Amino acid sequence: MIAIPAIDLRGGACVQLVGGEFAAEAVRIDDPSVALERWTHAGFSRLHVVDLDAAMGVGDNASCVRELLAAGSGTIVQVGGGVRSRERVSGLFDQGADFVVVGTRAIEQPDWLETLCTRFPNRIIVAADVRGTAVVTRGWTNTLSMQIDSLIDRLNVLPLAGVLITAVHVEGRLAGPDRALTARMSKRSMHPVIASGGIASASDLRALADDGAAASVIGMALYTGALDAQSVAEEFSA
Repeated sequence: MIAIPAIDLRGGACVQLVGGEFAAEAVRIDDPSVALERWTHAGFSRLHVVDLDAAMGVGDNASCVRELLAAGSGTIVQVGGGVRSRERVSGLFDQGADFVVVGTRAIEQPDWLETLCTRFPNRIIVAADVRGTAVVTRGWTNTLSMQIDSLIDRLNVLPLAGVLITAVHVEGRLAGPDRALTARMSKRSMHPVIASGGIASASDLRALADDGAAASVIGMALYTGALDAQSVAEEFSA
């Protein structure tokens, strides 16, 4: 399993939120490039960049994303957050993104996602944010009647690079991941499952690997020092 540090962007800064609540900002680094340098220096080979403002529809951090992609040359970078047009997807690839993460529009408009996958096969990751078992969109503010199991079934027929499943209900709490969710979705999905939310220890990462996750996105535990970055980068590199 591969460990992937998250660089979440809000108002031009790198932040970490508790429980998916934008009012509960626990970490702020004014210059996101500092985070990028920290994680690449520690030995991580892949990064997860998210534009939270774009996801919420309250602006964007497009210039920050562009700068991070330029600075992260040589590192695998996946970018998401408010990516809701084919032009934006294409632009991110042109700027150097290896994978583009799409969520809200991909889930709400299946035909758009199918067209996107046809244009960029095996380079699109679908972000499935989950609170309990219900899928949430639009920066975690809109709860759908759709359950995650049904969404995974729908995605199985598409040429995706993976499915990023974030357990929003445990996000940023350092209380452990939703292992049952990860195990069930890893068995159900035809694509690699990237787990996110609640990771607090190396034991959590090992458990997620045992549960079938192909990768995990880590945020709060790295930023607070609960996890030793170099040790994690070394152990979870493949």
